[in-house]
Parts: sequence; C-alpha cells; structure tokens
Amino acid sequence: MSRITRRAAMVGGTALGVGALAAGGAAMRNALRDRDPAALAAQDDKGRLLWSNWSGSAHAYPVSRAAPQNEEELLSILTRAPGPVRPVGSGHSFTALVPTDGTLLTLDRMAGLVSHDPATHRATVRGGTRLVDLGPALAAIGQEMINLPDINKQSLAGAIATGTHGTGRGIQAIHGSVVAMRIATPGGDLIECDATTRPEVFNVARVGLGTFGVVTQVTLQNQPLTRVAKRVEVRPTNEVLEAWPQLRAAHRNVEFYVLPFTGHAVTITTDVTDKPVKPRGPDEDTDTLMALKQLRDWFEFAPSLRRKLASAELTKIPPEETVDQGWKLLSNERPVRFNEIEYHLPIEAQIPALREVLAAIETHRRDVFFPVEVRVIAEDDAWLSPFYGRESGSIAVHAYYKEDHDFFFTLIEPIFRRHGGRPHWGKLNSLKAHDLALLYSRWKEAGEVRRALDPQGRLLNGYLKGVFLDG
Repeated sequence: MSRITRRAAMVGGTALGVGALAAGGAAMRNALRDRDPAALAAQDDKGRLLWSNWSGSAHAYPVSRAAPQNEEELLSILTRAPGPVRPVGSGHSFTALVPTDGTLLTLDRMAGLVSHDPATHRATVRGGTRLVDLGPALAAIGQEMINLPDINKQSLAGAIATGTHGTGRGIQAIHGSVVAMRIATPGGDLIECDATTRPEVFNVARVGLGTFGVVTQVTLQNQPLTRVAKRVEVRPTNEVLEAWPQLRAAHRNVEFYVLPFTGHAVTITTDVTDKPVKPRGPDEDTDTLMALKQLRDWFEFAPSLRRKLASAELTKIPPEETVDQGWKLLSNERPVRFNEIEYHLPIEAQIPALREVLAAIETHRRDVFFPVEVRVIAEDDAWLSPFYGRESGSIAVHAYYKEDHDFFFTLIEPIFRRHGGRPHWGKLNSLKAHDLALLYSRWKEAGEVRRALDPQGRLLNGYLKGVFLDG
C-alpha cells in the first residue's frame, strides 16, 4: 500500500498546513488526548511483576509464572501451581482472558513442528508455535495454512482458543483446519481428541478460551504451497457496500476497510495466480493511519472539509498488486496499538449493520479515525465458535490506545446485538453467560464438558467466571 501511504501523507500535510489556521483549541485538545495512558506500576506492593496485554486493556500481577518445556512439566503446573492458572500466548486479546493473581503460563518453550504427512498435507504442531514462525516452517515442507488472520503474532493455541480468523469465500477460521488435538487438563490427564475420539472435547476445545485444558499439540489440515496475487484498491464506500456480494463471490480472499469521514474504502482481494513474483515492500500502513489521525486532529470540527480533502487525494490513487506465496501476503504488521470490538453477524445482516455503524460514528463520534474492517468467514461446527452453523460477516471497530473506547459499548455494540451478532472471543464486549447462552445452541453441553474437565475451576479467572458462570 505504498502509494496509498504516500497519498495519505499528502492529505496529512495539507491538513497540517490548513489546520494551522484553525483555533488554538484544537491544538490543545489534541495535545491532551495524545498523552500516553498513565503507566502501571512495574510491580505491586508484594513485589509481583506486571503483566499487560498488547493494548494495555488488561493487566495482572501473578504470584507465579511458568514456562514448561514438556507435557510432564505442564501437567504438574496445572495440578499443583497456585490458581487460577491462565495460559498466555502473545497477549493480543483485548478481553481479560489472561489476567490472574495465580499462575501465568506460557507455552513458548513448547513450540515447533512435530511431524507432517506430504501425502495429505497435514502437519502436527506444538501449541506454543507463533503463526509468524509457522508460515516459513510449513513452506519448507511444501505446505501452507489454508488461511491466516490479519496479524500473525499469535500463538497457534491462542489463535484457536479465541476463534481467530482471516477472510475468504468458503474459508473457515483457523480452528476449522484442526483435525486433531492433544489437551492437558487440570485433572492431570492428556486427552487425544478428534471428530471420532472424545468428540465432545474436540467440539469445545477447538474454540475453548483456555478453559477446557491447555492445548499442547494440534494437527492441521493444510494445503500445497500456492502463489497468490494481492490487489489493493481505493473505491467509494457506497460502491463497495453495493458490490460486496459480488466481491465475495469473485475472489478467494476479500475484505475491505472503510475510512470514516472520507467517503472511501480500501478493498483487498487475494487470488491464486501463476504470475511472476512481485514481493511486497515494507509495511507502511502506519503512515496511512497517522495521516488519517492528522486529518482528524485538524478537521474534527469540520467533517465536510475533512471529507473533501481526503476524497481529493484518495480518488487519485491507482490500484496496487503484489504477488508471492500466500503466507507472505495474508498477514500484516500492526505496530500502532489500539483497542477493538468485533462482532460476527449473519451474512445477510452484515451490510445493513455496517451502514448503521458508519452512520453512528459519523454522527456522534467525529474523533474516530481508525478504519472499520469488514470480512467474511465460513460456517463451522465447533460448539463455541462465533461461526457455528452460519456463514458470517465480521465488522471490527477500532480506537487508538490513547483514546476513549467507551463508545464501543454505548454506540456500536447495541447495533451488533440487534442484528444477531456474536462477539469475537478475543475482542472487547460486555456479554455475560446469560447473554451468550442465547447465542449458542450448544452452550449448556459445552458447560457440562468444561465442568467435567475442570471441576474445581482452576482455569477460570474473574472475567471467565462471568463468561461461564454468571447468570
């Protein structure tokens, strides 16, 4: 997106020059909200060290930290360490899945490829493996994952636990490629499960929030290594909304980002190709994002002028195309921290809900500058998957980590809920057990399996008690 980045920087430069004429109040307001949040203490009054997630939305001071090298050590920790015991991957979830004053558990020392089958394109991988490392490891054996999320810093076990997904026609979330798993439980058991062996465990643990046990090994159904062409194009927002059904049908992977207060969106499509490799350059989306922020900073008071300036430059940007192996192009760098709410809606409700979200933002929240991300995910049969039993369209709204995101719950979430949305398990939401039970037809059965595997609730922190027990 280098051309988009350069054009966006031009918009930002124009905004800065013209904005200097604006009232000094804008500069003062921007200086105040550009301050970093107050720093948390590096340790508490008992000398326990701070853990915080990526965005700063969740933190804890665990009494114990553990990094087992093998399953024997892991089982000892699960059965004997101070509870609650909470597994952590990259800490990229925004919800409070991880915080504990008991034991914080990482699988970073239980990572890597275990085995593979070239005939079936299956690979068995340890749970602590990061997706960013798994891509080249699979490429070396001629395989690639069927899909990847927007960010690839997550651990495999963490990505599966939260229903992490990419986008594409008929393509499931990452857990949809899982054909077998091995799980260590607080009762001291190692459970091998698949669709026919302990199917009830397999059905819940594929999206288990780290509450049914700790996933130590996963067997993935992959595909042969492929080359794809990725096309990035700026188009009018209304045009993209109208064309969305056709775009979904025409491309293997497709998503778009609406740029609020600009009248434009960026479509991203990825399709298999035999074109020669044209590698991507460095990820420069940060420049684009900061240009949109600069435009907001100076013209929040004048949305029509903000739109006019942005549109004048965005309409000049030609499409861009890169060609390479899929694992190199599907994920992106996201160094700018943010908070996020994402819901997965019935596919037919996605665009009507999106229109309401955009109208709400542009009417009530002129401070928003982050793009709104829109994707499509195929249905699957994991009991706690947000995509259980239905093709889904996702909508994700973001807020800069330095700025207020309370509007997620007062303005945006009611729209998602009204349209039958299910929240992404790793993204901010306000739902409790009584709400979730209405969204998942196998909720009761999932609860029974959880209690059987962890009858003492050693894997439940305060947040997860609200998810599984309250109401």
